[in-house]
Amino acid sequence: MSHDAPTALQPLLDEGIASRLKRDERGLVCAVIQQWDTREVLMVGWMDDEALRRTLTEGRVTFWSRSRQEYWRKGDSSGHAQYVKAVSLDCDGDALLVEVDQVVAACHTGERTCFNAGGDLGAIVGARPAL
Repeated sequence: MSHDAPTALQPLLDEGIASRLKRDERGLVCAVIQQWDTREVLMVGWMDDEALRRTLTEGRVTFWSRSRQEYWRKGDSSGHAQYVKAVSLDCDGDALLVEVDQVVAACHTGERTCFNAGGDLGAIVGARPAL
């Protein structure tokens, strides 16, 4: 698949949604992927308008691969699909929250989440001041 504009057979992303997006210099928006029922953060990917359109209209998550320069639908080769439950845009328009029903692992390493392999970075745990 190419990074071309949709054809007459493929509708464009709804203009009301497209106008609210704040894209980076490559036309991409960060998409945080979260398991819908447990709220576990599974991974982060990138979407352009076409990837978001596909995600909103097909019920499966599609990303734009920055390294391969092509669209990829999570699970097509691994079987570890992401079924869309909800998609929200943050208040600034520069990040998406995609709630999914994840089949098996979200990470290409075979882990449930992409945030296991990197490990805890040892941040100091903060606490609210007492009132």
